[in-house]
Amino acid sequence: MINPDFEGFRYHKPLPNFYKTDNPANPKREISDELLLKLNRLARKYNFTGITYSKLSDDFKKEFNIVFDNVLIFKFLMGDDILQMERSFEKCKLMDEEFQEYGIHIYEFADFLRENGFQADLLHPLDDGLSLRAIAMQSRDCIITRSNICLFKDGLHNGFFIIHTSIDNLPVKTENEMLWVEDFCSTCGVCIDACPEDAFDDNGKILRKVCTAHREGCNECILRCPFFKRGYDKVKKRYERMKKR
Repeated sequence: MINPDFEGFRYHKPLPNFYKTDNPANPKREISDELLLKLNRLARKYNFTGITYSKLSDDFKKEFNIVFDNVLIFKFLMGDDILQMERSFEKCKLMDEEFQEYGIHIYEFADFLRENGFQADLLHPLDDGLSLRAIAMQSRDCIITRSNICLFKDGLHNGFFIIHTSIDNLPVKTENEMLWVEDFCSTCGVCIDACPEDAFDDNGKILRKVCTAHREGCNECILRCPFFKRGYDKVKKRYERMKKR
């Protein structure tokens, strides 16, 4: 039985505004390799797993009514100790505290860019008018799993924040090497069998209103997923062996 305190609970509280530097009046458009390396080092200093880059397509911007072009995706791995907890109100609070801890540093990254002459603004993760997962997919560096989780090679249990920026020369990928995951997910089904809420329809599509991940901290689909248990590289090797049979 789930605690009635869950009713109306917001998975994450809004992040406060921690900017210390204003955007430049005439932002720069190109960043040096050296400065981008410094930004990566700053991210890793606070235990982010890395930065993914994207330039949004014109069609995508038109479809989602987006006016910016370039984004930086700062990724972090959610703590295993919290993920392994039974779903509870306390777990939700701990997940939010972790989210807030990483989120504070995003403003430092934005300030770093602003101080060096670039426009940089956080895309607020609680903005219901934006799909951060759809924006992340534009990077060609991730894939959406059957359980509606954004999978990066770093790990299935990635959280991420997005900054949009004036930088035009980001090292974006031209192809997505992870598209094979869609085929793998279609033949796996572990998340469907493990779901305690039966939050998948007859076609194996996630029912977001039934899923309790963002209300009760349920992580069963993550904990049972091969990508979490074995890691991206091992699952890919197994998939490639199966395809050769």
